[in-house]
Amino acid sequence: MSHPHPELAPPPPLAKGGLRVTPLGGLGEIGRNMTVFEYDGRLLIVDCGVLFPEEEQPGVDLILPDFSSIRDRLDDIEGIVLTHGHEDHIGAVPYLLREKPDIPLIGSKLTLALIEAKLQEHRIRPYTLEVEAGDREQVGPFNLEFVAVNHSIPDALAVAIRTPAGMVVHTGDFKMDQLPLDGRLTDLHAFARLSEEGIDLLLSDSTNAEVPGFVPPERDISNVLDNVFAGAHSRIIVASFASHVHRIQQILDTAQKYGRKVAFVGRSMVRNMGIARDLGYLKVPPGLVVDVKQLDDLPADKVVLVCTGSQGEPMAALSRMANRDHQIRIVEGDTVILASSLIPGNENAVYRVINGLTRWGANVVHKGNAKVHVSGHASAGELLYFYNICKPKNLMPVHGEWRHLRANAELGAATGVPHDRIVIAEDGVAVDLIKGKAKIAGKVQAGYVYVDGLSVGEVGEPALKDRKILGDEGIISVYVVMDSTTGKITGGPHIQARGSGIDDSAFAEILPKITETLEKSASDGVVEPHQLQQLIRRVLGKWVSDTYRRRPMILPVVVEV
Repeated sequence: MSHPHPELAPPPPLAKGGLRVTPLGGLGEIGRNMTVFEYDGRLLIVDCGVLFPEEEQPGVDLILPDFSSIRDRLDDIEGIVLTHGHEDHIGAVPYLLREKPDIPLIGSKLTLALIEAKLQEHRIRPYTLEVEAGDREQVGPFNLEFVAVNHSIPDALAVAIRTPAGMVVHTGDFKMDQLPLDGRLTDLHAFARLSEEGIDLLLSDSTNAEVPGFVPPERDISNVLDNVFAGAHSRIIVASFASHVHRIQQILDTAQKYGRKVAFVGRSMVRNMGIARDLGYLKVPPGLVVDVKQLDDLPADKVVLVCTGSQGEPMAALSRMANRDHQIRIVEGDTVILASSLIPGNENAVYRVINGLTRWGANVVHKGNAKVHVSGHASAGELLYFYNICKPKNLMPVHGEWRHLRANAELGAATGVPHDRIVIAEDGVAVDLIKGKAKIAGKVQAGYVYVDGLSVGEVGEPALKDRKILGDEGIISVYVVMDSTTGKITGGPHIQARGSGIDDSAFAEILPKITETLEKSASDGVVEPHQLQQLIRRVLGKWVSDTYRRRPMILPVVVEV
């Protein structure tokens, strides 16, 4: 198996007749999925998603793929293929189209409807090409064939990319639910046909590669929901991804059975379910869904609220309910269902929300105590089955953290893919398919790009480090006024602390030391304000560290008069 190395140099120009595959996100992480394919100077992008921030990224709204390696080649992009409508696959499209709005978007009906609604908020009207399973399209030098796959959102597609260098199959996110709610199976017949033609490189979803066996059918959740609804005697509040149409369908069906009205809460939930209903993917019985404002007129045992926030997102509806910061107040007897899994890294945020809801008297039903979620990603048993059908000549695991990628690679090896034809890459690592063999060619820049309010890419790691220090350790400000000619102190030092846990009166102990240090530097001829600020920072920082074992941000200000 090929493994990337941090010392990799930028890749050389692509050899004539070769195909280059460069993931810019989604490898080594769950989210930010984006892969660039290059053949004969032209580019094709598959997916362009976002990653959601963790606690050590305070103030960040979204994390985007790094477009820098393709920024000067935007005119070479033939199109963006979107495998399905989840945020980690479409969420960054508006930010790429800001740079070139006329890049065509290629996807299924629901996927394009979801991204068009999102682009409308950014005032971008995209060029789109709607495709469905079985279609073939020639896009520049790339011949694309689309294959139906089952996932936790309708209309998901895998894509086979044919070029003279060979055929690459990108699965997107998929599983093999044999009893899907919409009857749309992963098309194993199509994959077998592609296998007969010869799959030169397979890029395969790795998310559940560590999980043995097969993913249970989505419809298994219906019985659990039925039991929860039967035992609930007040309001039911369900938190789910705003794109999980199948899960919402089961909630609607169960609510109808128990005579409850349903209201959608949260802008993205209202928007996405409206799109799914209008396109026929969500079957809503007449009179079942009502506006949230009508709920006050209904008995509590006749109400179901469906909202966002299943991952503990701070601004989502459920988190705000837990924090008593929402128009809907959690009360004793409410039942809250978290109908999703925990995305790695979100555990603390989710448990914080569960504790908050429980504190106000809610009965919280989640994956830890009931089977209210099944995954949308193939487990190890399904992947083995899939590889035996596809028989790929080369394998490149995608979509997963390092442990998932490695587990997926081992599954491929177990089914007979030669070890020297399995490439475990990471974001930015270019993989070339030349004469039927895939190998690592080099590495391009593929760091995190942070969206913070209206700024994109302006906040970097140093700023996040400062924010974390401010949040954890606080800030100490030191003000000194000095004579610009003599270097003597004419005012201060004055010290103020915020969030440091140190009382301002405690600084009386260190003030003489700061004054002494400044006077000594003046006698030595050191009067430049920047140098004096460094001296103050060093003296005060050492005292705080020695005395309190803390490392707050120290902000010295020297004013010359």
